Amino acid sequence: MTDFSHLPYRPCAGIMLANTDGKVFVGQRLDAQDSKYPDAWQMPQGGIDKGEESEAAAIRELEEETGISADLVQVIARSAEEYLYDLPDELLGNIWKGKYRGQRQYWFLMRFTGEDKHVNIATDHAEFSDWRWADPSDLPEMIVPFKRDLYRAILKEFGPLI
Repeated sequence: MTDFSHLPYRPCAGIMLANTDGKVFVGQRLDAQDSKYPDAWQMPQGGIDKGEESEAAAIRELEEETGISADLVQVIARSAEEYLYDLPDELLGNIWKGKYRGQRQYWFLMRFTGEDKHVNIATDHAEFSDWRWADPSDLPEMIVPFKRDLYRAILKEFGPLI
């Protein structure tokens, strides 16, 4: 077995996008059907480019993945800490060209001020095949198992602000 502990974590920004009803945006990944976790849903997230600020990356990723423009969101909070997660053994060396052991993420709570018609997951950088608004308490069970503790921590931090 290869030791991946020397690999760095991929810098990333995550978005908990809440609507005015207190529900949170989740998308089903395009590759979910071909994975070990076909029923997994997730909140938008993506890599931070070199020299890019985490909040700018979060807003860029949100638009790339959901079609929601910056003028339709309000940033409510940024996570107090950077969250880490490790990939499971079966994914190590297989995604991100084997360069990372997992991700280190700053998370942002944003309020969606638009309407559902402003969501367009058929973007140039499409990541999702479907989307919906979910009850925040359901999020940990919707995500892949190796990210559940991360989602619980984000909920604990952002829950009172949703």
